[in-house]
Amino acid sequence: QAQLVESGGGLVQAGGSLRLSCTASERTFSKSAMGWFRQHPGKEREFVSVINRSGSNTYYADFVKGRFTISRDNAKNTVYLQMNSLKPEDTAVYYCAADMGEVGEGSTLALGYDYWGQGTQVTVSS
Repeated sequence: QAQLVESGGGLVQAGGSLRLSCTASERTFSKSAMGWFRQHPGKEREFVSVINRSGSNTYYADFVKGRFTISRDNAKNTVYLQMNSLKPEDTAVYYCAADMGEVGEGSTLALGYDYWGQGTQVTVSS
């Protein structure tokens, strides 16, 4: 079974930055579009960003456009989420996910993903 390992979460003040990382096995990563989702307590998991298999295409939820940047390093089997200008409402558990579908473009829907990381907590204080 594929394993996705996230890191980089933590506590930061509003306006600050964090960079999340998610590393997968080469077998999984090379075949996958990679997405980031987040989940607030008591709410459904919501889409944050996705990058396609080649890294040539990215897409963001409106509420993070201009603040977050997704990227991938295929040599390191790692996807990143650079989060700048963080707001208290960004506080959530953040999950990375791998979509191994043939198209390779990823999805904004959680059910489109095959494997998930364990999640990393991001807390933004006001």
